[in-house]
Amino acid sequence: MPELPEVEVVRRGLERWVVGRVIESVEIIDARSLRRHVHGVEDFVGTVGGALVTDVVRRGKFLWLTLAEPSAPTLPPSVALMAHLGMSGQLLIEDSEAPDEKHLKVRLRLSPAMDGGNALPTDLRFVDQRIFGGMFVADLEPTADGAAGGTGGRATPLIPHQAAHIARDPLDPAFSLSQFHERLTSRRTGLKRALLDQGLISGIGNIYADEALWAARFHYARPTDTMRRPDTRRIVDAATGVMARALAAGGTSFDSLYVNVNGASGYFARDLEAYGRAGRPCRRCLAEGRSTLIRRESFMNRSSFLCPHCQPKPRNARP
Repeated sequence: MPELPEVEVVRRGLERWVVGRVIESVEIIDARSLRRHVHGVEDFVGTVGGALVTDVVRRGKFLWLTLAEPSAPTLPPSVALMAHLGMSGQLLIEDSEAPDEKHLKVRLRLSPAMDGGNALPTDLRFVDQRIFGGMFVADLEPTADGAAGGTGGRATPLIPHQAAHIARDPLDPAFSLSQFHERLTSRRTGLKRALLDQGLISGIGNIYADEALWAARFHYARPTDTMRRPDTRRIVDAATGVMARALAAGGTSFDSLYVNVNGASGYFARDLEAYGRAGRPCRRCLAEGRSTLIRRESFMNRSSFLCPHCQPKPRNARP
């Protein structure tokens, strides 16, 4: 699954290429990608077609385009076009003459626009090989805390109902360390399990959880109710730092499914310290004169990667 940095890379690309443009036409190639739009294909086409894109916003791994009437662009938006990327969904900006992708599902034709004297591509294409993702229109509602719905250019205090249950992520300007610490320590669970709970802190998946835990020197089974405030700050700072570096590298791409809006892969995978490095030396230990190997352990029907020296298992470990 794409994690926060990968989705933020897409958001920034869309912000650059589609904000301020009208969706002139909508072509549905495979209606299965609209199964989350409960009012059907015709309603989707009628709502999205002719709408002005005013912002691109992200909350955790949720991504949406706020839509407005072209005649009233300054009024607060009431609906958004949500894009759920799933495991293989891609939002690509293409020239209209470019060949269709093999797994193209939805094509949005954008109004003409220029950038530095050059015409911008006019197609926004949703491509999805495994069809776990999709697009749908959602109503916007006020955020519970009155802050912006998520990371985006206009930062309006609105959020789609379908994303309102998702907690803020560490890169969100409105993220509250104090609130997160209180909620974290009220749980009786393991630290990694808490980091993966999108209702507690969003955007962190298996890869970046392992990387943040390695950076902060915490075992994944550290009991959350034993975390002191400095400990919470340490893991949040570690997660923020790891994801910021991944974002600068364009995300983590292990195959052709994880790409930005121009189809380019990220290269943070080469800088991973723990995830996927089982049997290889811990670089931190190596720098300190030790030869500890990264270990892979089973966790929640997936894997955790850790350094047994840097991240010793606590005696009161919780799964």
